[in-house]
Amino acid sequence: MPRLICNDTEIEIDNEGFLQNYDQWDDKVACALAEREGLEELTDDRLDMLKFMRDYYKKHHTFPILRAVCKNAHQPKNCLNEKFIDPVHAWKIAGLPNPGAEVNIFKSWDPLGF
Repeated sequence: MPRLICNDTEIEIDNEGFLQNYDQWDDKVACALAEREGLEELTDDRLDMLKFMRDYYKKHHTFPILRAVCKNAHQPKNCLNEKFIDPVHAWKIAGLPNPGAEVNIFKSWDPLGF
């Protein structure tokens, strides 16, 4: 299993880059995950979105509706795509569990066949 080094601590991630232990996440781990995902800077706006996603997941044991993330972080309704490329990158950086193959299939599905 791959590992990520953050502040001299080994953090376990799965083969797709998702954090294996939800409780190991903090701002510094988020920065390391963001760097691994190719995100140049983890701004306060981005951290607010990630923290909302984590709080929502902890409370409801499911991923939040994307518009709820943006609304609760006081951002435009398509903020995840603007700030994180796509929601899966945000989930990884937020230290949330791998959502599974269904999400990856949905991401690549194009209803118009393009």
